[in-house]
Amino acid sequence: MRIWDIAPERLCRKHLLAEHRELHGVWTILTQGKKGYAHHPEVLRWKGKLRALYLRHEKLVAEMASRAYSHASPLAADLAAGEANQNEFIDSHDRQIEILRNKGRGCDVR
Repeated sequence: MRIWDIAPERLCRKHLLAEHRELHGVWTILTQGKKGYAHHPEVLRWKGKLRALYLRHEKLVAEMASRAYSHASPLAADLAAGEANQNEFIDSHDRQIEILRNKGRGCDVR
């Protein structure tokens, strides 16, 4: 489970779509009190920052649209409370790029 802190336009198709899917998972855990992965570090760093998570989703959606990908899973804006900025990181920006580059899925950070 990972929400990257890298500009969406730098992500390849696989990573962009995977992050979008995982963001919805984090959103569901936090907004509906789901227990699965509730203690995962990636989920915990977004607690109290649903506004920031919502804004990240909007950036992902904008990038998906720029690539002519379909999107039909909006988030409820009225649930986007809390801080608007994510300033807590599991890995540094450079380390995140390194992780993506080493995934070996035939794609790279742009």
